[in-house]
Amino acid sequence: MWTWDFIHDRTAEGRPLKWLSIVDEYTWECLALEVERGITSRRVIDVLAELFRIRGVPKHIRSDNGSEFIADAIQRWLGLAGVETLYVEPASPWENGYAESFHSRLRSELTDGEEFASLAEAKHLADAWRLEYNHRRPHSSLGYQTPAEFAAGCAASVPVATLPPLQQHSRKPEDLPLTVTQPILS
Repeated sequence: MWTWDFIHDRTAEGRPLKWLSIVDEYTWECLALEVERGITSRRVIDVLAELFRIRGVPKHIRSDNGSEFIADAIQRWLGLAGVETLYVEPASPWENGYAESFHSRLRSELTDGEEFASLAEAKHLADAWRLEYNHRRPHSSLGYQTPAEFAAGCAASVPVATLPPLQQHSRKPEDLPLTVTQPILS
């Protein structure tokens, strides 16, 4: 199961930054940390399509029920991919503890302490922070392994012959629609 959410920030000159995070709830890996001025449904679908191609298709994605996550285009695309969406109750952030914990760290370690001069700087620092988080920071909940080490150990413990295609689904990422023909909501 993956979890995703958005947070908002601003550059030094006051222009908006919108951050999309996607975290694997089992391995604690930050699979994506995208930052843009705004993130449209089409961009979310592009990020998901790339993750599905690389990581396989999760059975579920958990989020709040914000407009970004209930957008028709995203819902249709996830439905075609066979991904079930799980929504936390409104005003119940504890139901999405992985996202809340991750964003607490992201805020305290990066966004609250930085004044981003530009979008390019925010993107660069987001990439560096994600690599640090995944590859250099042990987590007590993972037996003091990094998320990347834990994930590698999980993959190594399952014989390749028994792995189902694309983790939990038989749909291949190349079979998924990478474009949306309906109007896109941002």
